[in-house]
Amino acid sequence: MRKSRFTEEQIVRIIQEYAAGAKVSELCRKHGMSDATFYKWKARYGGLQVSDVRRLRDLEEENNKLKKLLAEQMLDNAGLKGLLAKNF
Repeated sequence: MRKSRFTEEQIVRIIQEYAAGAKVSELCRKHGMSDATFYKWKARYGGLQVSDVRRLRDLEEENNKLKKLLAEQMLDNAGLKGLLAKNF
């Protein structure tokens, strides 16, 4: 997946500019993005504050770490079950 030029904090601030009354076309021209990108961001980040986005990112990172740990444990468990099945 392509890395965005904008951080999540910047995206939320752009959406907040829109909520304050700026027009979409002016925002898109000012920040160098398309209307479709803005509306996609609005659907995903609309209603969030900068602190919420940071917390969301931290939770996603923690979730990925936990998923990796679970997958490793399941592989170890399957390996041990395989060894036990061969021995008996």
